[in-house]
This record gives sequence, C-alpha cells and structure tokens, in this order.
Amino acid sequence: MSENAFLLKNAIIINEGSSEKGDLLIRDKKIADIFPGGVPEGFQDAQCEVMDLEGMMLLPGLIDDQVHFREPGLTDKGDIHSEARAAVAGGITSYMEMPNTNPPTTSMRHLEEKHAIAAKHSLANFSFYMGATNDNLDELLASDPSTVCGIKVFMGSSTGNMLVDNPASLQAIFGRIKLPVAVHCEDEATVKDNLKAAQKVYGDDIPMFMHALIRSHEACVRSSRLAIDMAEKHGTRLHLLHLSTQDELRLLNNEQSLSEKRITAEACVHHLWFNIDDYADKGSHIKWNPSIKYESDRKALIDGIRNGFIDVLATDHAPHTLEEKKAAYTQCPSGAPMVQHALPAMLTLAEKYDIPTAKIVELMCHNPAICFGVKNRGFIRKGYAADLVVVDPQGKTIPASENILYKCGWSPLEGKALKTRVRYTFVNGHPVYMDGKISETQKGVALEFDSNR
Repeated sequence: MSENAFLLKNAIIINEGSSEKGDLLIRDKKIADIFPGGVPEGFQDAQCEVMDLEGMMLLPGLIDDQVHFREPGLTDKGDIHSEARAAVAGGITSYMEMPNTNPPTTSMRHLEEKHAIAAKHSLANFSFYMGATNDNLDELLASDPSTVCGIKVFMGSSTGNMLVDNPASLQAIFGRIKLPVAVHCEDEATVKDNLKAAQKVYGDDIPMFMHALIRSHEACVRSSRLAIDMAEKHGTRLHLLHLSTQDELRLLNNEQSLSEKRITAEACVHHLWFNIDDYADKGSHIKWNPSIKYESDRKALIDGIRNGFIDVLATDHAPHTLEEKKAAYTQCPSGAPMVQHALPAMLTLAEKYDIPTAKIVELMCHNPAICFGVKNRGFIRKGYAADLVVVDPQGKTIPASENILYKCGWSPLEGKALKTRVRYTFVNGHPVYMDGKISETQKGVALEFDSNR
C-alpha cells in the first residue's frame, strides 16, 4: 500500500456539525482535498491507493487531553509505546499526557526526556503537561507555549502525590501562568476527614462503593469553586478536568462560545458510563479519582454535553496492574485504562441518549483543538494534518482479554457490547491501524500550539 497518497471514497464525512457523503484525498501527510458528493467526473490520480468506505463514517482523529501513559518509572502498568498503540486502535491520533510519572514531569529536563521517548516510540501525536508543585514556578514559567499543552495542578492528591496545597503557590500559578492551567479538583481536607470517618466504621475493610462518599460531592465542589474563583480573579485560562458531579456544572457558564470562554470543563467516559451501583459488580476496576458517583450525577453530565456546559470529552486513561487492583481499598490505586474503547463507548451512549454523532466529534476532536490551540488538527479541513478515523456504524466492539491492547491487559468495559467499530486510523496520513493490524513504520510527532492561546 502506498504511504504517500490515498483516496478515501464514499465515506460519510462527519465534521463541523455536518454529515455528508463524499471523498477525501490524502497526500504528503495532509488532507489534500475534500470532495463533497464525490470526486469530479474524470478525476484521476494514478499515485493514489483507493479505499472504498461505503457505509463508513469518516471523522477527524480524536485528541485526548488527559492520559497517563506511565513512562518513565511506572512501566509495569503501561508505557508510551503500548498505550499509544491502544490509542490509535481506538481512533485517538493525538494525546496530552500527565506529569505524575516517576520522576514527575516538573522540570524542563524531565519534559525533554519524555519528548525523546515519545519521538522514538509513540504511534500517535503527543504533548506533555508540565506538572506544578509548591515550589517550581520558575520551571512552569520557562515552559514553551508552542510545544507545551498546559500546566497540570493537582488541587487534590491522586496517583503520584503531586498535591499543590500552598495557598501562595496556587495564587502565583493562577496569577502568572499564561498557558492553560488544567486542574484536578478535590479538597484534600474533606477527603481526609471522610476517609477517617469511614475507617472508624469499617476499619481496613472499606467497601469500594464508599469511594463515592469519601471523594465526595463536597470535596469536588469546594475545590472547583476555589479554582474558578482564582481564575476569575486573575483571568487565568482554566480547564477543569474530569467533572464528576451535577453541582460543579452549576458553577459554569454555557452562554459564551468556546473561543470566548476562559474557563472550560471536561467530562470523562467513565463518569458518563458508570454510577455508584456499578461498584457492586466492578469493584476496584472503576475506582477513579474523582470518584464515580450517583446516577443523578451521571445523567447531569450527559445533559451537560447537550447544553454546552461540558466542552471536552476525554478518557483519563490510567492503567494499573490487576494485581494492584486486588488490594484493599486504602492500598488500591485509582484509575483504569480507556483509550482503546472510548470512542465506541461514547457512540454507544450517544445512540442511547439521542446525541448526534456530530456532537461527539465536536467534544472529542474539534473542541480539544480549540481549547488548547492545537495547530492544524482536530478538523477535516484542506491543508490540515491527515489525522483521521474510519468507523463502521454497523460494527460492534466487545472488549475482551484476547483483543485488549493495554499493557495492563484489562478493561472496565470487558464484555460490554459497544456499538460501532474502529476500522482504520490515519496519523499524519499514515495508516497506522487497519482492521486490527498496527503498522509501526512511522511514529507520531509533537503537537504544535498557537502561542497566543
């Protein structure tokens, strides 16, 4: 198959709110042309490999703004190569990776080391957050806005123990950082008090459903309100990660266009899929921070997608080994893998709740590019990078041990019959995933950002 040019014919192109049958030409790693209704009569290009996508949906490649690929230092759980392989199999062509590795990405040196690993091993395009601490403001200020997706602030401790809890440090970060500041919001004091109360009742045998009460509504809302207050005070470009409660939605504004918003919000697949009742069956496999909470929260988040309070959908992909997940509550790490199955999961929910596929594309492709100022990606536009995913709307995806690509080897969605199937994924015009087969011959590239975002 030619690596240089492809003519994708008869696809249902879903992009920028429209759904229209047409053809698309890939040449020199870019979208060379788009032909609504098909190529003109007499069009010929002998160099093209023609692919007939009759009945298939053609979407922009997904941009996941929150993943944990665990390299360096935690590679028993996952690594940049293994998790990027899983990502492209799920239609994710670009990702933004979090800093809570070992060592944490809290200096330019460690950031450069991650870039070198990804350039050598990642099949998807990549960027990395700089992680904030109580005392690394100078490193944060040195971050290059053209290559660094944003600054990550843990306002509640999670895997990696990078809590920023010094009020002066938080004020300085919010006051001086010009990059997007992405925050994990849970009030640490509230979580600790709730944990102590649970231990008094259950000792070391805390049932997993208590995670929803320990990492509670109050903990999330208190921290999110603080972040919003500081952002409004300083004019910070704030991105609220993985909202989990209906109450946090009430803190947001849906009256501005995305390009006008200084405060944006993300929801993750697991908070839209599961609720507190699912701990009985899934146990630690759905232990995430922030916690999966009540059915009312899940439904409110889905409504938030419809009504403009939620701007981005992401995975918070965070693999741990099955052995780690067997530990008792206080020793069991939070997080689970999701990149390979996020798109089919969201399209399944979209059908159930009558959400247009174009809305899912908006929140998983277009809006991450807008929120972070990603250059030339996230849309099907002439001249843009040919990051594309082909989806079979009549297919099914059933996560199972024999087809899971995560290094940890499991999924919280195992056994679920998800509607649709990812057939092909192109990264920079290269067919990296083709009907279950992965090509390793070309790697992804570092994302570039608009410095004035």
